[in-house]
Amino acid sequence: MVPPSLLTEMRGAAMSLTAAASGLVVFLLSVSVVQGQDWGVTYSSTEICAVKGSTVEIRCSFTYPSTWHGYVNTLEKTFWFIKKKGGDLKTESEYSGRVEDLCGNSICTLRIRNLRESDSAEYWFRFTTNQAPYSGPLVTLSVTDLQVEVSRSQSSTLLQCLSSCSPGQTSYIWSKNGQEVKEDTSPYADFSYGSADSYSCALKGYEDFPSPSVCEFTQSLPLT
Repeated sequence: MVPPSLLTEMRGAAMSLTAAASGLVVFLLSVSVVQGQDWGVTYSSTEICAVKGSTVEIRCSFTYPSTWHGYVNTLEKTFWFIKKKGGDLKTESEYSGRVEDLCGNSICTLRIRNLRESDSAEYWFRFTTNQAPYSGPLVTLSVTDLQVEVSRSQSSTLLQCLSSCSPGQTSYIWSKNGQEVKEDTSPYADFSYGSADSYSCALKGYEDFPSPSVCEFTQSLPLT
């Protein structure tokens, strides 16, 4: 039979081990959280839809610890990559003269001018310090060429702004006879029309790059 005094000591030792283990788990979790907070890349948006011919900006902020493994940690270089290529975007021939990498105060912006539909891809940001590299998640860019599709009834016209944007990803700006008349997240618009009305659509933020106008002629012109 085990003496009561020994049982007490055994229980005390077991409790100490349990507490030590719990403390170790808490410590490890804390270290994991701190490391995750020290290194990071955050985008202003991870899904972007832009219009062919326009300029798009993909913006992110990044963080890294001032010291790492006991040594001073300093930023050395920033990069933007395209997933389908894997190389630094500034060195890709199809982006030559169209790409800028603007960085300052831990904020970087990738600017692509004169967008092409072939620029639709997944992009990602990467930076290196004197001790380690770090890569952010992917950003999906869709470049679309807007068109208006027309469905007619006796008194109205149902229009659809055709684009490659995902539903709810952007807002559509509708213009009638050159004047903005509607903004909606839906690509559809139902209008009453006159004898010679014209319609066009644009993406919010890209109003200077509207679709070609579509005209409605509801009356036949007299023969001459």
